[in-house]
Amino acid sequence: MANYDFDIGVIGGGAAGLTITSGAAQLGAKTLLVEKEKKLGGDCLHFGCVPSKTLIKTANVYHMMKNAKQFGLPPVELPPVDFKQVSKRIKSVIDIIQKHDSEERFCSLGARVEFGEPKFSDEHTIHLNGKSYSAKNWVIATGSSPGTPPINGLDNTPFITNKEIFYLDHLPRSMIVLGGGPIGIEMAQAFCRLGTKVFVVNRGNQILGKEDRDMADEVMQIMRSEGVVFHLDASIEATKDLGSEKEVLITDNQGETVSLRAETILVALGRAANTGGMGLADIGLEIDQRGIKVDRRLRTNHKHIYAAGDVNGGFQFTHAAGYEGGIVVSNAIFHLPRKTDYTFLPWCTYTAPELASIGMNEKAAQAAGIDYTVWSEHFKDNDRSLAEGDKTGKIKMILDEKEKPIGVQILGPHAGDLMGEWVAVLNGKVKLSTLASAVHPYPTIAEINKRVAGTFFSPKIFSDKIKKGLKFFFNLKGRACNPET
Repeated sequence: MANYDFDIGVIGGGAAGLTITSGAAQLGAKTLLVEKEKKLGGDCLHFGCVPSKTLIKTANVYHMMKNAKQFGLPPVELPPVDFKQVSKRIKSVIDIIQKHDSEERFCSLGARVEFGEPKFSDEHTIHLNGKSYSAKNWVIATGSSPGTPPINGLDNTPFITNKEIFYLDHLPRSMIVLGGGPIGIEMAQAFCRLGTKVFVVNRGNQILGKEDRDMADEVMQIMRSEGVVFHLDASIEATKDLGSEKEVLITDNQGETVSLRAETILVALGRAANTGGMGLADIGLEIDQRGIKVDRRLRTNHKHIYAAGDVNGGFQFTHAAGYEGGIVVSNAIFHLPRKTDYTFLPWCTYTAPELASIGMNEKAAQAAGIDYTVWSEHFKDNDRSLAEGDKTGKIKMILDEKEKPIGVQILGPHAGDLMGEWVAVLNGKVKLSTLASAVHPYPTIAEINKRVAGTFFSPKIFSDKIKKGLKFFFNLKGRACNPET
């Protein structure tokens, strides 16, 4: 049996890598963690989830202050936003979380942490900072980076991505967002609320293309009412640096050429797996255009090498990376053949209101050829939502032909948090009747989950057949009030 330096080596200190390192080390495996950046935490902590949600909260507070009159308060004249202070707050939140994702913490768990750019010299060994390290198992969890699309002139036009947007030294007067996915849409609304004139250019004919159109369109209409300008079904022809402004030439959905000008261009047109520089081709690791190819146990074509998180081309969510980290630990440390199952993996776009999903939406059900029904409840009928001034949005529950839930979408206040109940219901195979009969505190927004389940049962419970049966057996007398004719 070969003698290796470590039981498991992990390349990448983001969500997946840290989950695996923590679990493996605490289970007694001799663990090596390698991170190319100077700090642990990955894209989520420094350029993604944490800074974006911190920025979004700041933008929402500023938006509410500007709209104080809607809550019966005196109108407020607000000074312009000092983005340096916004960025300072973002950095302070990151610094607090960074303590949890520190080298010292992982060392205390028993893992060794090294910084630098590793390269495989063979299937079990990497070369790092002039030294070689071998491991019985390896995990590649190097994440992804913003994609740079082949747009004419872009290589000569200054632009920003999620790597730079949270650390700007001032609030841009205007911004062109290239891309209508979650990152582009979240940032478009946040910067618009802070005072930036925002244009969104999207190649598709709807924003948030994976979502049902009715839900995505409602998000877009809200953003339009706040001042965001959308150019959908548009092709990006070229960009140009005009000095104080940048130009983006597009062909709109009418075939007309339109020139957009703004101080800043945000490129949010997808992401690319970080697979370069590690010598993966030298050891024959299979990679396609999405990322490193893996099976359902997250093994590559070399069964002792795993790939987890964005780098394997799957779901690009922090919580998905964490889930996959657990799958790797089960397989590599416990040697239990655990496979991934994304049937009820939730996700959320943190616009205002939020748009959260789990399982199949209508678009996915139609693509799969499933006969389904939709049951809805609107937030305008939820007492707590009305009290808080949130009248927009709805919940959609998708049932298959056997009347079992296959997915839920929520567009409304705290949708991501409301989805937690459905995570438990769907993954735990809880009956809809159990949810419908559960007692929720009043008044809470979460009552909408109970109500949509109740909406499904109401026609069955209050049917004419049931009423006739009760009248026959218990001599019920029927209506006490008849409407005037």
